[in-house]
Amino acid sequence: MGTFYTNARIELVGDRKKAVEIPKLLVDTGAEFTWVNGATLSKLGVSREKKDYTFVTATGQQITRAVGFAIIRVGDTFTVDEVVFGEPGDLELLGARSLEGLNLRVDSRAKKLVAGGPILAAVGKKTLAENDPTRCGCSLMADEAQKVVKTVAQ
Repeated sequence: MGTFYTNARIELVGDRKKAVEIPKLLVDTGAEFTWVNGATLSKLGVSREKKDYTFVTATGQQITRAVGFAIIRVGDTFTVDEVVFGEPGDLELLGARSLEGLNLRVDSRAKKLVAGGPILAAVGKKTLAENDPTRCGCSLMADEAQKVVKTVAQ
């Protein structure tokens, strides 16, 4: 796929006016979390909610970092996600979870992020009956979903 970077804005969840621009965030679909310089997150006011979270590096080394919550904005899209407090030597990167929350996908040829399109959703049996459930192959899923809803309601 190759690598490329994007611009992002990190905002404080409780006060969106407090924000910082990250001009060069590596897009990394192989990384679960988004990583941002810890000093930047601390200055912004992001709290270290999960301390000593264990990660395994590409070399197999186990490291621990703190994790907090922030709003991540890329272009016109935004999401709330967990962000890792990066330490000196750590890359700043946009991870797969944030990409999914932003509903963005990678266009590997153009080396840019593009809209992810419609998001899959489970629908109720009534909604499926209004459409043709045999065309989407969802009738079994709707029956199973209804069983789960009934079980949870009891």
